[in-house]
Amino acid sequence: MRILFIGDIFGTPGIKAMQQFLAAVRDDYDFVIANGENAAGGFGITRKHFEQMRTAGVDVVTMGNHTWDKHEVFEIIEETPRLLRPLNYPPGTPGLGHASFASRSGERIAVVNAMGRVFMEPLDCPFRALDNLLEHHPKDEALIVDFHAEATSEKRAMGYHLSGRVTAMIGTHTHVQTADERISKGTAYITDVGMTGVQDSAIGMAFEEVHYRFIHKLPKRFKPADRQGAVRAISLEISGAKATQIERLQWPLS
Repeated sequence: MRILFIGDIFGTPGIKAMQQFLAAVRDDYDFVIANGENAAGGFGITRKHFEQMRTAGVDVVTMGNHTWDKHEVFEIIEETPRLLRPLNYPPGTPGLGHASFASRSGERIAVVNAMGRVFMEPLDCPFRALDNLLEHHPKDEALIVDFHAEATSEKRAMGYHLSGRVTAMIGTHTHVQTADERISKGTAYITDVGMTGVQDSAIGMAFEEVHYRFIHKLPKRFKPADRQGAVRAISLEISGAKATQIERLQWPLS
């Protein structure tokens, strides 16, 4: 089974790049996952953006620390399991952090979204939350983890924690694709898949306002970068519940 994981889709340029990319490659994959927590100009997701992703061929959209930025997400996340919020929010939080789906090939695949705690919101422990999930997860069903976290050390520790226990642990949130993809004990890993959006930017925002705040230490409203977007993604090949290949993707190449 072939799985595509598209990195954090940022704003309109990211949406357009995702649409163009999937129009060209969707038929090559059995299942597509995308992180969509920055779709609305960097801050959350709206129904329009969610539907654009689904129409383009995304099977499930994962989120992160911007999950609740748009009020309409509360309705969407209660309506469908195909929009996942982090698993380690407290009990009673709307929506799901984990769900299982049928792929195009007919095989089952589960997806879980979890969020780190270093330099992030103080949520429940993601390590324990995933341990609790794995106690009940069928060992022969593929499980893809989107670990949305800031600190490289926390992501690497989570990769160690999950090695041999899940199909893949894909890091999101920091928006810069790392070059440390590997497979350990049948578990594919990368610290960060990168951002789908304007690459010539300050992780999605226009340079001018970000630069001003760094130089002057004064407030200035950030603006999303408005140029041609590009895709950052991961291609996985799996056999049963084990990963056999992981490849970083950048599209277009130039």
